[in-house]
Amino acid sequence: MNWIVLIIAGLFEAAFAFCLGKAKEASGNEMYLWYSGFLVALILSMGLLIKATQTLPIGTAYAVWTGIGAAGTVLLGIFIFKEPATFMRLLFLTTLIVSVIGLKAVAQ
Repeated sequence: MNWIVLIIAGLFEAAFAFCLGKAKEASGNEMYLWYSGFLVALILSMGLLIKATQTLPIGTAYAVWTGIGAAGTVLLGIFIFKEPATFMRLLFLTTLIVSVIGLKAVAQ
């Protein structure tokens, strides 16, 4: 169950990075709404990470949380913010995802 909580925490990490990107593009009240979304996603992400680390090893949990957030942010950047999807970028993204899966596989 805590692995699911950790995955959701990682997705909220990508969500708060997404909100930062959208806030950068916005102005006025819309900007403040995106910053509010950032704060909500940040609080949820950290809270769920804390919950997950109560039973999972901190080193593994933090690495997986960061990896999910980083991979999600890169994918959001490519699909939403139209960032380049170069071969090297996709290669390293794949390496990151395989590493996160590997950490989960060897965690006790």
